[in-house]
Amino acid sequence: MDIFEQFDYYDNLFNDDSNRRLNFRVPLRYLRDVQDPYNIENFKKRYRFSQDVVKSVILPLIDQDLRRLSNRGNPIAPELQILVCLRFYATASFQIVCGDLLNVSQPAASNIVANISRLIALQQRHYIKYPQDMVSHRAQFAQLGQYQQNPGLRNVDGAIDCTHIKIVNTPGVEHHEAYRNRKSYFSINVQAVVGPFGNFMDIVARWAGSTHDSRIFQMCLLRTKYIHQQHSGYLIGDSGYPCLRFLLTPVGTPTTHAEQTYNRVHVKTRNVVERTFGRWKRRFPCLSRGLGNKLTTVSNIIVACAVLFNISLSTNDMMPSYEEDGEINEEVIYDESNSEGTTDGFAFRNTIISNYS
Repeated sequence: MDIFEQFDYYDNLFNDDSNRRLNFRVPLRYLRDVQDPYNIENFKKRYRFSQDVVKSVILPLIDQDLRRLSNRGNPIAPELQILVCLRFYATASFQIVCGDLLNVSQPAASNIVANISRLIALQQRHYIKYPQDMVSHRAQFAQLGQYQQNPGLRNVDGAIDCTHIKIVNTPGVEHHEAYRNRKSYFSINVQAVVGPFGNFMDIVARWAGSTHDSRIFQMCLLRTKYIHQQHSGYLIGDSGYPCLRFLLTPVGTPTTHAEQTYNRVHVKTRNVVERTFGRWKRRFPCLSRGLGNKLTTVSNIIVACAVLFNISLSTNDMMPSYEEDGEINEEVIYDESNSEGTTDGFAFRNTIISNYS
């Protein structure tokens, strides 16, 4: 009997009144609002995926590698290990609590989270990548940016931005203060490029919280690919980035109607990355509540959650609307502190702005 067949057994057990009666001489009383934790709806709430997706997609993804790591002694079943890890992602609770829920010790739970996060993160190149059909991809971005009667931006590859993932404990490295961000807590500054459907196309999750967004982009492989014209379109980012030929930013102090319209179109297009970060962190609350693991494991968890998020989109395994949807920020925010860019970057932006005059 595998772990999923056991859920059916427990389901029958919970629904059998004979197992819930108390053999006392006091009046019979029942607990109200008792829910079976193993039915389909509650399973998804606790593990953030349906049973079918866990069995048919996530488990085969790492099953062979996981069995290779657990080939000695009396190993924990791969199905159970995945559930322990998903439970941790879904709650960000202490590992001893996540282990107790599935009869696993805290050291074992810690090893499970570290191993499975690393194995899922290694699938990054298969699930986090640029699509092959860039024509329809860019057309979707153009639709996102439509503002009143004005067309959206054309040839947009993705929206780029950074978000901070909190580190609960003091990082155990020599220069740990580098991980303290501008809001005075320890974090990893994660850079991501997002597609029009909210899918991750690129992610960098290894920089300390004090690192500026533009610095991360300057040092990442994606920038090198655009410099060597391996991608023909361009990215859109906020004013924290420099204005480049392949990275469009908003105008810091718009004075003309064309510049104001361009900024509106720009922010409507770029908002997809803001919404994706919100949905991503709501689906995996460990990302918003903070992680107390080793730094290498924290990076693997971040990338693994991005891989799993893309899997949820490709399998249409969505959460309820009240957990998925969030407020959309349509306000244009200008950061005049950064007006960096290149000559061809400003010239390219001015060419696009002229289309809105």
